[in-house]
Amino acid sequence: MTDLELKKIANEVRKGIVTAVYSAQSGHPGGSLSAADIFTYLYFEEMNIDPEEPKKDDRDRFVLSKGHTAPGLYSTMANRGYFPVEELKTLRKLGSRLQGHPSMQYLPGIDMSSGSLGQGIAAACGMALGAKIDNKDFRVYTLLGDGECEEGEVWEASMFAGAKKLDNLVVIVDNNNLQIDGPITEVNNPYPLDKKFEAFNFHVININGNDFDEIRAAFKEARETKGMPTAIIAKTTKGKGVSFMENAVGWHGKAPNDEQYAVAMADLDKISDDLNKEAN
Repeated sequence: MTDLELKKIANEVRKGIVTAVYSAQSGHPGGSLSAADIFTYLYFEEMNIDPEEPKKDDRDRFVLSKGHTAPGLYSTMANRGYFPVEELKTLRKLGSRLQGHPSMQYLPGIDMSSGSLGQGIAAACGMALGAKIDNKDFRVYTLLGDGECEEGEVWEASMFAGAKKLDNLVVIVDNNNLQIDGPITEVNNPYPLDKKFEAFNFHVININGNDFDEIRAAFKEARETKGMPTAIIAKTTKGKGVSFMENAVGWHGKAPNDEQYAVAMADLDKISDDLNKEAN
């Protein structure tokens, strides 16, 4: 896919995120929006997956370690064809397959139930080691939050991944610099993230996580890296695409009201219009 095609899909993903959280009047828009470009690249370009056969044995695996950004994952999966986009409006509702955090029990295509921060990367390490033991060639991807990197289990898992030389594992950190209580530097500073992963024997790539050229190059480099896992530190903008949510910590876990929803969708519609003009 071209970068323009990916940008268009990512913008539709963002519309789905905002609509889902608005419909639920609950959820986490900020970190879902910041990671929308990464979700889009993974599901539309990078991973070996098939929505028609979500449990195929040789599929690549994805673990959303920062499970609260499920709206971003769900919107991407819906746009990729795992389930109807209209179903996004059932987020967090009684009986919905779209739980507040991803659940393998309810939704085909979810490889790991997640939500307790720090645990997702550990599960991803287990999947990657399992592939090695079974001589399978699938790859494992996991997305972490930068605030999540304050969890000790993240570094236990990283030590394990480096020690076991899991070169089929890619850890992506959505580094938007904000967590629920404020800037990560003020809450419990985990920087420098790149040097920490390097210390655990990772190949580290620093990118702008809202730029498809840089995302594409990073995943290519990760595939070419042998003998060690890769960590992609992706600098992003929290709330990306919605004017009043960008870099605003208050939108970590809050739903827009009617007026705010209208403004958000107008922002995203304008981006659609601009991308269509660019295409023509």
